[in-house]
Amino acid sequence: MKSYLQNYIDGKWVDSTGGVKHTVINPATEGPASEIVLGTSADVDAAVSAARAAFETFSQTTREERMELLGKVIEAYKARIPDIAEAIAVEMGCPISTASTAQAGSGLGHLAQALAALEKFEFSEQVGDNVVVREPIGVVGLITPWNWPMNQIVAKVGPCLAAGCTMILKPSEEAPSSAAIFAEVLEAAGVPAGVFNLVQGDGPGVGTALAAHPGIDMISFTGSTRAGIMVAKNAADTVKRVAQELGGKSPNIILEGTPLDKALPDGVGGVLLNSGQSCVAPTRMLVHVSQHDEAAAEVGKMFAEKPVGDPMSEGPHIGPVVNKAQWEKIQGLIQKGIDEGATLVTGGTGRPKGFEHGFYVKPTVFSNVTPDMAIAQEEIFGPVLVIMPYTDEDDAVRIANDTPYGLGAYIAGDPAKASKLVGKLRAGAVFVNAGGLVMDMPFGGYKQSGNGREFGKFGLEEFLEVKAVIGTYVPENA
Repeated sequence: MKSYLQNYIDGKWVDSTGGVKHTVINPATEGPASEIVLGTSADVDAAVSAARAAFETFSQTTREERMELLGKVIEAYKARIPDIAEAIAVEMGCPISTASTAQAGSGLGHLAQALAALEKFEFSEQVGDNVVVREPIGVVGLITPWNWPMNQIVAKVGPCLAAGCTMILKPSEEAPSSAAIFAEVLEAAGVPAGVFNLVQGDGPGVGTALAAHPGIDMISFTGSTRAGIMVAKNAADTVKRVAQELGGKSPNIILEGTPLDKALPDGVGGVLLNSGQSCVAPTRMLVHVSQHDEAAAEVGKMFAEKPVGDPMSEGPHIGPVVNKAQWEKIQGLIQKGIDEGATLVTGGTGRPKGFEHGFYVKPTVFSNVTPDMAIAQEEIFGPVLVIMPYTDEDDAVRIANDTPYGLGAYIAGDPAKASKLVGKLRAGAVFVNAGGLVMDMPFGGYKQSGNGREFGKFGLEEFLEVKAVIGTYVPENA
């Protein structure tokens, strides 16, 4: 069992003030995976003090200095990818094949995009006889989830560094080790003391302290909508900026007449990837009534054939979900789907055959699902797909928009027909015959999926304030 029992504050690894040990559970074995110390508000105070002091100088660095720093971070990150991947596989159950590529690789991608965005970004703009300048917002609190640890950490840290902000990171206590390794990466790259600070902890302790702290100028949060609402309420008294990427229940519209052998595999893969623990996963498949039954049979076969296995073994299998609470939530929603009258095509409650322990979930498909069912409305966050029939394109759009969420939406079929639907879908990203995120495109949601955008130049903009300079002015750090 690996131990990360210190926080990283002001360029040093330091003991927590009043924190308590926390054992992280391996979801495949249900035994201990690692241990950290859950920090306290006193630790947050120390990190904020360090970040505020560092902001005085780091905010004044040049574009070239920050580009050089990001280049050093990229090289240091490359050297630690195996360690980061192992930590993710052990703590949150993502198979090592995916942890080494999509999971750890996403961090490298976001660093590269932050560097590219910084190189081209216009920090000043002439407006008539006056100038608009964009400046780092200040000290930023970063609160990140367990499901894609490096993706969400580096999607925030990369543009923070590019913008000239200083920061305090609180990763999820469910998968904290990769964040500690990332702190070691930044230390090795020579990030100045106080620019990046890591305080391990849980939401009620460290998360609340960050959101409410008067010395923090902005909170960037990724997690559940329920937790995001609490973060926003805690931040309101200090009128800080709050950017949030929250839950999702993304529809996947299969246009009428689209060959199912072409349309279905990407949608299935998007749900099964990471055991369904992706906020933008296309978990609601909308199929025309004339193709619904055929699609259900084909998707059911794909799910039934998907292997489940040990996260530390290479292969195409999926692993367990992250913890017991998530497993029990998923089991309850699967049972609710059965009780509400949806057709269980494959899977169901309980562990897959051959697994006596571990938080493994049977890959599960429901068909004949209606919008009023819980499994059509609630974010299940597991390897569960619901198939919903529609009668025409207007009906498909109505069903697609009929949730509190609006993170992603997918359309498979004729691009000309799909293009007519894009503007009708209330989602922050629409994937037309495409399944993956693009790291220089804005990522974020409508409705209760959040506010603000991440990735590339859009993420960089999020961490900047806009200042109007009226009169004669020559920008020093354009």
